[in-house]
Amino acid sequence: MNDTTTITQLGRGPYWQEVSVGDKFRTYERTITETDLVSFINVTGMLETQFTASALHAGPIQGRLIPAALTYGIIEGFQFQSLIQGVGLALLDVAIKAHAPVRVGDTIHAIIEVTLIKPTSKGNRAIVASEVKVFNQDDLLVLSYVVTRMVAGKPE
Repeated sequence: MNDTTTITQLGRGPYWQEVSVGDKFRTYERTITETDLVSFINVTGMLETQFTASALHAGPIQGRLIPAALTYGIIEGFQFQSLIQGVGLALLDVAIKAHAPVRVGDTIHAIIEVTLIKPTSKGNRAIVASEVKVFNQDDLLVLSYVVTRMVAGKPE
């Protein structure tokens, strides 16, 4: 039997004691595809014409639009694979603001800044808030949100 107590777990996000207010993180980039859009609108039922029509012939916004919820979901996925993996205990609050349209073919990434760390009175955990700013390939801010989570602490 292997002794795993001294082996570092790969892929685990930081415990709340390992981050500080003001710390910033950058996600990887991802290009949003037609398949992403079709899969998302079929699963969620967001069958709005602006998402399902192959080409909009009228209207102020051109291109194949992506729901803001899909943009948010992709960025959350990046965080689940890194900052939250193994330490995230609960999603407590999210406040989202869309700034500009995202279209099929756009490449997005995010900058995450820790804005609050408040240890709880029990359970070796903390409330951690972050501001997340999502940018497209032109470094245009397309979405921002503030997220508050409960995060695990270092094992005692």
